[in-house]
Amino acid sequence: MRDRFNPGTNLTAVATAAVSGKTFVSYSGPMRYGNIAVATAPAGSAVAGVAKYDADQDDLVGVARGSGRVVTVLAGAAITAGTGIEVGEDGTAIPATTGTVVGWAADDATAGADALVSLAH
Repeated sequence: MRDRFNPGTNLTAVATAAVSGKTFVSYSGPMRYGNIAVATAPAGSAVAGVAKYDADQDDLVGVARGSGRVVTVLAGAAITAGTGIEVGEDGTAIPATTGTVVGWAADDATAGADALVSLAH
């Protein structure tokens, strides 16, 4: 037995389309070059984690993940501490209304600023 991917740790993935750092990413297809494939997460979707930095298509990208881990994500709307978070447009963090809850706000944030998000997965 060997670990392929250890939950709660950083993951190296391949971007199947350009991604921006500090935005949510989701699984985007079969593995490429031995790495999991990711792209910007669609609004309301489940996530693989948060892109740690910008990456162009076919480039490697670090993905921060892990339940309870608190990371910075670009806020797509005003967020209040304790609010459930879902994916907004362009992989941003917004208050959860109808989408999958991907984390919880650890502090208040304004639209366009960094939001502190405690990840759900």
